[in-house]
Amino acid sequence: MNDLNSPILDAAVLVPIYREDGHESPLKIVLVRRTEGGTHGGQIAFPGGKCAPEDNSTLDTALRETHEEIGLTPDAVEILGELPAVDTVTTGFLIHPYLGRIKPPAEWRIEPREIAEVLVVNADDLTLPEAHGREMRTFPEWPHPVEIPFYRIGPHKLWGATYRILRPLLPKLTTVNSDW
Repeated sequence: MNDLNSPILDAAVLVPIYREDGHESPLKIVLVRRTEGGTHGGQIAFPGGKCAPEDNSTLDTALRETHEEIGLTPDAVEILGELPAVDTVTTGFLIHPYLGRIKPPAEWRIEPREIAEVLVVNADDLTLPEAHGREMRTFPEWPHPVEIPFYRIGPHKLWGATYRILRPLLPKLTTVNSDW
């Protein structure tokens, strides 16, 4: 767990959503799979990262990092709102998520040192019972294994802070009368 005396590090992510062919098509959520290595290596996440001194706000961070990681320009994003901040529990980050309706590019331009792939998921697919799972995991910082909930996305598992951002948002994104 994060040591109470450790500084909290601010980070920000964009939760990119879109529909391909108007209001009747399935709502899509854009995720990334991080490259192997590093603290969050191989994990499924939203595009984003640590706040930099040149960022004027956490929103600036989310937009800058999204552009750097997957090539989505800020002018292709309509911010719909700021979501509740979520901490990473073990690594000391406080993540500020922003929900954004996007106009996806013809082709994602990934930063290969950070991003292994872009994953586009139908929001409705994450509400299916078979998309949900739980497993016991061990972490070096924790004295005993803990049960971790996750969403299955193909061969991958979305868990941790990304799961805790998405879980309360998903019912709002998938309601029949959703204007998203």
